[in-house]
Formats: sequence, structure tokens, C-alpha cells
Amino acid sequence: MKPRIYVTRKLPNQIVERLSESCEVRMWEEDDKPVPREVLEEEIKEVDGLYCLLTEQIDASLLEGADKLKVIANMAVGYNNIDIDAAKRLGITVTNTPGVLTETTADLTFSLLMATARRIPEASEYLRDGDWKTWSPMQLTGQDIHGATLGIIGLGRIGEAVAKRAKGFDMKILYHNRSRNREAEERLELHYTELNTLLRECDFVCVLTPFTSETNNMIGKEQLDLMKESAVIINTARGGIINEKALYGALKEKSIWAAGLDVFEEEPISLDHPLLTLPNLVTLPHIGSASIATRMKMADLAATNLLDVLLGEEPPNRVV
Repeated sequence: MKPRIYVTRKLPNQIVERLSESCEVRMWEEDDKPVPREVLEEEIKEVDGLYCLLTEQIDASLLEGADKLKVIANMAVGYNNIDIDAAKRLGITVTNTPGVLTETTADLTFSLLMATARRIPEASEYLRDGDWKTWSPMQLTGQDIHGATLGIIGLGRIGEAVAKRAKGFDMKILYHNRSRNREAEERLELHYTELNTLLRECDFVCVLTPFTSETNNMIGKEQLDLMKESAVIINTARGGIINEKALYGALKEKSIWAAGLDVFEEEPISLDHPLLTLPNLVTLPHIGSASIATRMKMADLAATNLLDVLLGEEPPNRVV
């Protein structure tokens, strides 16, 4: 008898076909909304494997009702949507999909930095609204990227990939990380510094650290107050690392120049959120890894992780 799995979002046909060769697959068929909690609670009771996204909160109460569950394959690098301690206690393997999205997310991070610095969305809207009547010396002027100082908070794979891109713009690069990486410092000409020093000295700050209890609200009012009035902060990691109330205040009062966010504390962000009223904020709907090729690689890697566990093999990307 084939193991049973539940997939929490509609996947590309070739991934479903691959899973179906070895498993009995049930899948939430909606593409534009997450599986309701009550549906997930019922489905997870009868399956050996769960293939899920960041949109699903896999907490202890859900896992305790899943007596047959052996593996959770999260189609993401982060796994803060899963109660890891509960999974470990219950003997459930958890996997993720690192590596395959590094370059694509770094592309998006630097794209967001550039779009924010040069006010590209604002300029496009200015033209489309019919406000472009003439050229003037300081019209829609932004911040220079070339030769500026970039601070990277979290020097993992994506942080290093962003640093490589910054080198092409002759940027001086500072970084802050839990542990110092002297090999990367030499290879990429990086300078390690304490967080407060990085915030004070940098023209651009990219937040790329994982979301943990230590990084929750890592950047609040006290930290934002250290930054230059001309500084830009970018977050493509996880919402909650930057305190949104504090960020709103800093942008509203123009104590920093601008921000670019691909992630939010609550996703999707509410359309009446105060942040969305600000002209000096560029926002994206969590699309860091959203290239066709990369999302297919992520989907396939999550399938590999899930199948390996169910077939008695060691998965390539075990979390616990």
C-alpha cells in the first residue's frame, strides 16, 4: 500500500505526477488561497507525509492529532511556521528547501534596493498618472547606489550572494552575523562590525537573517534612530525582524529616507495598514524566490525530501 500524503496548495502537474508514482496524493486544489485550518486538521489525521508552504501554521495541537505523520516537507528555506520542538518530540522529520533559491532571492533583494533608492515605482506611477509635464533639476531624485556603504544583517548564503552583487557597484560592505566569517571577509572584501555600528555607518541596510526568538523585533525604534536620514533599509528575510510600528514612525518622520519590504509581520498585509500610506516605502508580496525556474526547483526539492523520508532514505535537507 502506498503511503498517503497531503499537499496544502496546488502544485505543477509534473511535481504531482512524481509524487503520485510512490504515494497516494490528496491536494488542496485552490491556487489563490491557503487550505482552511479545519480542512487541514482533518486531512493530517490520515497521512504519512505533509507537503506544505509558509502559509500553514503547523503547531503542536495540529501535530498531536497526526498519529501517522512521519515527515513535513516545507517548500521554503524558513520554517518558523512549524513547531520544531513539537515535531522533534513526536518523532516527525521536518525538511526545508535551502540553496536552490539563493541567487534568485539575492537578485530580488538587490532589485528592491535599487527600486527603492531610485524611486522607480513612484516614478512609474508619476508618469502613468499624467503628472509628468516637464523635466526639472531635482524631479524624482533618489539615492546613489554605486560607491555607497552597504550593511548586511545575516551573512548566510543569500547575504553572501547580495554582497557579490554589491561589489559590482563598488560598494563598501559591512556585515553583522551571529558568528564572524573570516573566509567570506577575505573572499568578498567584507568588514565585520557590531549591529549598532553597521546601522550608524551604512547608506543601505539589507536584513537577511533568519527569523528566530533572538531576531524577533531585532530592528526597532532604538536601532532605526541610529541610521542616517538618507539611509534605506531593505527586508527580504521575514516580517517581524523589523518592528513595523517603529518603521512606520521612522518613515513618517523621515528619520530614515526609505524602506523596501518583501515581507511583513502578517501576510498578506492588510490594505488599511498605515505603512501602505507612505510614499517612501516600496512593497512587494513576498516574491523573493519567485522566478519560474527557482519555484520549480523548490517544489521538486520538497518532493525529494518528502519521498526520501517515506521510502526510508535520508533526505537532503533535514531540519530535525
